[in-house]
Amino acid sequence: MSDSKDAPILPNEIREHYEMFDEAQRLEQADGQIEKLRTQEILRRYLPPPPGVILDIGGGTGIYAYWLAERGYQVHLVDGVPRHIAQAEEAAQQFGDHPLASIKLGDARHLEHPDNSADGILLFGPLYHLTERSDRILALREAHRSLRPGGVVLAAGINRFASTIVALQEGLVDDADFAPIYGQDLRYGQHRNPTGDLNYFTTAFFHYPQELIDEIKEAGFRFEVLLAIEGPVIIMKDFAEEWQKPEIQERLLRITRLLEAEPTLWGVSPHIMAIGNRA
Repeated sequence: MSDSKDAPILPNEIREHYEMFDEAQRLEQADGQIEKLRTQEILRRYLPPPPGVILDIGGGTGIYAYWLAERGYQVHLVDGVPRHIAQAEEAAQQFGDHPLASIKLGDARHLEHPDNSADGILLFGPLYHLTERSDRILALREAHRSLRPGGVVLAAGINRFASTIVALQEGLVDDADFAPIYGQDLRYGQHRNPTGDLNYFTTAFFHYPQELIDEIKEAGFRFEVLLAIEGPVIIMKDFAEEWQKPEIQERLLRITRLLEAEPTLWGVSPHIMAIGNRA
């Protein structure tokens, strides 16, 4: 992706993927549920207490934005997919007592928000859909500019090994369509899906954990910690079935919390999150 302000916010294939794929519904599946619960845990832990101004950049349909608004934050949602913006606006009817401060179509690399205006910034999407490192650094620097001193950025990445783990779980190691996809991911981190199968995701960059840390630092943040979001429990046999059992679910979450900061296991978690602060 170019860093020109005249460039499209997202390549056509990414926008078209989300026009057809229901991102909100994804978080209702078992692996999406643990991702959502763990993300909420991390937000509770690292965001400054409400009230405060939060920019949810790449905020999709508003899953986390409205959740934060209910907790007393002033939340501005920005996303590059028109369908997500429409869905977020529709969701406002369900959260009449806790509206978002704004909902706008926008680009993580060129934020409209003023300098030193936010207490926290979420980047859940931009850092994997910006496939060029220069664009990711630009987005992170925009977040740094928009944060007040002492503010926090929470930046999510997809793990370099995520698609390979899916291939092992789903019996796709020798699949003629998927094998070239995860093979390229392993070699270059550049995920491409020429098949048209929505289950194989869309154009993205998959980080090595250290790459995400390095990008946070290069953008000027004081790096605090990198955490596994789902952690290794996601590879548990019959995970989706076991997750529905309350006692098992709590044990799995406990294991994930214990292992979240263990560097030797970061590569097993589909999603990772880096937390940084503006000095």
